[in-house]
Amino acid sequence: MELGILDIQKIIPHRFPFLLIDKVIDLKPNEKLVAIKNVSVNEHFFVGHFPNEKVMPGVLIIEAMAQAGCVYFYYSKNMQGKDLIYYLAKVSTKFIKPVVPGDQLKIEVTSIKLMSKAGFLKTEAFVDGQLVAEAEIGFGIKEV
Repeated sequence: MELGILDIQKIIPHRFPFLLIDKVIDLKPNEKLVAIKNVSVNEHFFVGHFPNEKVMPGVLIIEAMAQAGCVYFYYSKNMQGKDLIYYLAKVSTKFIKPVVPGDQLKIEVTSIKLMSKAGFLKTEAFVDGQLVAEAEIGFGIKEV
């Protein structure tokens, strides 16, 4: 299954400039999700991070992973039609290589453990097939 930006906006409340996934190119509920973030030189955070050597902040890479995880959870737990608030509970991460303007971040999400209102996910981010970051993310949800 693939999802465009309008589909993603129906699932998570984030909007520009904080919506950090552009599309989902593969989604198999309870198995795997693959999302894309196109990193443009026009991103607002590049103004100050860093003016002479632009690098995507690690915390925003984690946020992109978490947003992809929210979409994965939404479909894996059959939450269609529900408005949810997501709470990040725990992150264990490792950064391997910087992400810079012009990169396409490919985010892969798989389950560690999913419960009815919480979960733990394994996320990995790649650029050109090379691992640039990985994280285990714990989260909870609340229905609005």
